[in-house]
Amino acid sequence: MANVAFHPDAQQEYQAAITWYQQRSQSAAQRFVAEVDHVIDVIAAQPDRYGWYDDEFREAGLRRYPYSVVYRVEPSGDVLVVAVTHASREPGYWQGRT
Repeated sequence: MANVAFHPDAQQEYQAAITWYQQRSQSAAQRFVAEVDHVIDVIAAQPDRYGWYDDEFREAGLRRYPYSVVYRVEPSGDVLVVAVTHASREPGYWQGRT
């Protein structure tokens, strides 16, 4: 199983999304966290499972929320999450985070 780490900016995005959902519905926030946790678990177990965003990054979309987890598999086999991005954000805005 791969180790998964969050880029600091990706961690901030994730926390901001949790806060946004908490302000509207505690149960929605809990479901959001559970869905992200599930995707991270799948990525850790099968880093190559999700499709390519480009030549370097992969993207795992969430099922019930308009977010994607964008990540890179490092040469060591570990995973770096570079963005927890909302679908309305400019595509690729996170590409300078490596």
